[in-house]
Amino acid sequence: MERDLALIGFGEAGSTFCAAARWAKPACAFDPDPSRKQAIEEAGISASTDVRSALADAWIVLSLVTADQALAAAQTAAAFLQPGACWIDMNSVAPDTKRRAAAAIEERGGVYVDAAILAPVRPAALNVPVLLAGNMAETAREELLSLGFTNVRVVGEEVGRASAIKLIRSVMVKGVEALTDEMMSAAEAAGVVEEVLASLDASEKSDSWFRRAAYNRERMTTHGIRRAAEMEEAASTLQSLGVEPVMTQGTVRRQRAAAAPITTERNAA
Repeated sequence: MERDLALIGFGEAGSTFCAAARWAKPACAFDPDPSRKQAIEEAGISASTDVRSALADAWIVLSLVTADQALAAAQTAAAFLQPGACWIDMNSVAPDTKRRAAAAIEERGGVYVDAAILAPVRPAALNVPVLLAGNMAETAREELLSLGFTNVRVVGEEVGRASAIKLIRSVMVKGVEALTDEMMSAAEAAGVVEEVLASLDASEKSDSWFRRAAYNRERMTTHGIRRAAEMEEAASTLQSLGVEPVMTQGTVRRQRAAAAPITTERNAA
């Protein structure tokens, strides 16, 4: 039997997926922002006026709302889902939030699948990497493949596992962005942008993250106290340039904490 599709949320992700797929199967979308109704219709699918009507015939639901609305969307939708309908939660929220959303969906007879999108949806669209977790993750993978998604992987049966991978990874990805901004603001203020970037290019090494993670942690354990002191000076430098050393001060704390166990051992000896 042909299963109807519903999208809850029609922002960047929903509109991008829909434009790439041009789904032939019956599909509809609901977004609480009325200004998006025209975009939904232009994408060739029905624009529902509320969650109830969007879910009336839906067997596959992609939840693509903002992170702060992910739990509320699941809790609201739970009452209107068809028994056995699959709620694929693709929002970037914490594992505990996913588990609370799963409880709401499953309590009313729905199927919940934790999904994590690992890259920007533009320009990747349906080729974007997606991780799935939950008891019905394999079924959800097959459904997503039938919708045109090409890079979908099941990572376990425990709801929250996919989102944990996504958000822990984001510590590095978004952290590097924030560090870059802090570094560049200081380099611009000091008038040394070209020299700083050239130095980084000269020292950059391409290596597996398995090796890099182990190497970085060993360096912190061995040299964390000295490096923390150096980074305190770096923080003072940024402050003198009018740049708040938010990330740098965090580095000081992390370096010092990593060295604490070995320092304690030496003092005890």
